[in-house]
Amino acid sequence: MTRERLIERIGRGVFVVDGAMGTQLMLAGVEAHECNEYQNVKSPEVVRSIHARYFEAGCDAVLTNTFGASAVALRRHGLADEAGRINLAGAKLAREAAGEDRYVLGDIGPCGEFLEPLGTLKAETLREAIKEQASALLEGGVDGFIVETITAIDEAAVVLEAVHSAGDVPVFATLAFDPAREGPRTMMGVSPADAVVQLVHLGAAGIGFNCGTLTMDGYIELAKVFAVLLEDRGIALVAEPNAGRPQLVDGRATYTLSPEEFADAAERICQAGASILGGCCGTGPEHIAAMVRRVRPRR
Repeated sequence: MTRERLIERIGRGVFVVDGAMGTQLMLAGVEAHECNEYQNVKSPEVVRSIHARYFEAGCDAVLTNTFGASAVALRRHGLADEAGRINLAGAKLAREAAGEDRYVLGDIGPCGEFLEPLGTLKAETLREAIKEQASALLEGGVDGFIVETITAIDEAAVVLEAVHSAGDVPVFATLAFDPAREGPRTMMGVSPADAVVQLVHLGAAGIGFNCGTLTMDGYIELAKVFAVLLEDRGIALVAEPNAGRPQLVDGRATYTLSPEEFADAAERICQAGASILGGCCGTGPEHIAAMVRRVRPRR
């Protein structure tokens, strides 16, 4: 069976992506100090099985286990030289789990450093690292990309330009929002309106939110804001909320929202206008399965 083009499939109705990868790797025994992305090479069967469980939950697509797999991000683990290998392996594992009829999105997260002049990272260094990452993911068989957990527009600009230069496939972008007096803002002060203006200009095929520290009601209201901003633009609204606001338990962020509670909120986010739905921190296959039962019409 030949896959329908990704954009065409998204245009036909609700498109479900997976939940958290890091949470599932931790449950599988990966230690907190280990590099999650290196598990593509070290423990491929673990990563492949996580992808498989998400597909069993009803996903249309999974994200590759490459959130922190740019050479810039990997150098914190001493693995910068392994970037190509890690991303290629990650894409192949997800592609194997997806088969021929479902989809894979290459996942690219923030680099973890500030660009000049706020920080010391040169834009060209980041651009080269992202192009290397995107090229390896394309070689491994991804259908598109999602650039997640954006907080700074200058980084988003470099990343999206680099990804577009690697290949002609759809690129989606999501920002991480926190509560603020003037309404949700990213850590770097970016508003939803600012994000839409900039990301539309950068050629994003879908725009929205993931992660952050909002409550589920906060995510629902944020979806309504984005729906208005994206109205008549022909750009999908992407929503990947956490399993509620994190609670600090024994020094660790803990997410306690049940699958059904998550599904309740996801249904309302869908009703607000989101067409690409998934989960972020604290969500697992059970959350996605519950969401699928709510947002996908019975066949």
